[in-house]
Amino acid sequence: MPPAAKRPARRAAGAAPLPRFAAKPIAAAARQFPVLLVTGARQVGKTTLLRSLAGSSRRYVTLDDPLVLRLAREDPALFVQSYPPPVLIDEVQYAPQILPHIKIAVDARRRAGDFWLTGSQPFHLMKGVAESLAGRVAIFSLLGLSRREALGLPASLPFLPVPPRLQRLFESAQSTDLLGLYADIWRGSYPALVTQPAMSRDLFYSSYLQTYLQRDVRDLARVGDETAFLRFVRAAAARSAQLLNIAELARDADVAPNTAKAWLSILAASGVVSLLQPWHANLTKRFIKTPKLYFLDTGLAAYLTQWSSPQTLEAGAMAGAMFETWVYGQILRSHAHAGSTASMSFYRDKDQREVDLLIEHDGRLHPVECKKSASPGRDTLAGIQTLARSGVALGPGAVVCMVPEPVPLLREPRITALPAWML
Repeated sequence: MPPAAKRPARRAAGAAPLPRFAAKPIAAAARQFPVLLVTGARQVGKTTLLRSLAGSSRRYVTLDDPLVLRLAREDPALFVQSYPPPVLIDEVQYAPQILPHIKIAVDARRRAGDFWLTGSQPFHLMKGVAESLAGRVAIFSLLGLSRREALGLPASLPFLPVPPRLQRLFESAQSTDLLGLYADIWRGSYPALVTQPAMSRDLFYSSYLQTYLQRDVRDLARVGDETAFLRFVRAAAARSAQLLNIAELARDADVAPNTAKAWLSILAASGVVSLLQPWHANLTKRFIKTPKLYFLDTGLAAYLTQWSSPQTLEAGAMAGAMFETWVYGQILRSHAHAGSTASMSFYRDKDQREVDLLIEHDGRLHPVECKKSASPGRDTLAGIQTLARSGVALGPGAVVCMVPEPVPLLREPRITALPAWML
């Protein structure tokens, strides 16, 4: 493969907002559905993205405004009349009462793109959407910036380790060294931190957690003990890229197992964590059924686990787990921001043979391993070879690691070692 293209490392502070890869599929959906809903964690850029797409042609109203929120909650019919389409309604989770009235307006007008909505916390919101707007709404989940978005690189197809896509990824990528990669992992993917290098990373995450705890967890999720919840979130961050063990998580956070299970659901629904389910088939009963836990922002996870710098993170006990968390997040973003739904899982049997990630596509499983190494050994392929011997239909796969350029590792199934910076 030819050398990777060189591009500017970062945009300067104060530059225009970075283009989001999700903009194109979101705009396409808005031309087909009367309601568009973009969900995701706080501060991932939902409002910025939709306002940039709307330009001056759409009225903007936010339910963060106390007076507007009061009207939406006390007289939702009047609210919808007061803000007629085309309209962008921000933070709609605070007043799900307006959803049935949006449905009435949509059914009367039958026009695509009338209502654009954002919601940071979908655990209450989605029930109302399912009941009121079924068949009328396109739903997108927005995550933090991918590395390619942060660097201003061209959008890519959803990640799949097949030769044509890998060639295009490599040709349009920008290389970095190990510490450069961990600097990205440590700082995280929130647009405010990526686009403003001078912003204090610790101050951002401290404020972020305070807002999340006070406005979302306490007010929307009805969690009474914020201190215990923060202790639980820290314990969860320390387990990113590990098998989920609710009993151990509850013990370390000093809460009941049922409480831990409920709080984990809040983290997942609000876009803070992702649970990756194990792959299983009827060919064998040796597969475990416990999911793996991943934080969706490595910067937040590093802050919660108190790594003070990229150097200490890279040299510390969580270096490998954070690397895997980052790789998983990049692959997930490549699918979510393209508007596609990836069928992803992992493999691990009772003999501890495992594959970090399986991407199912057209009836084949594409295995992906994540290794913080510049020279992955053949033992890295043990789980993939176990799957191959079981008769599972495997497609080309990859070991995402710190090699300087793609290197073939295995002929059948075809496995290639990929530089992590390609993602």
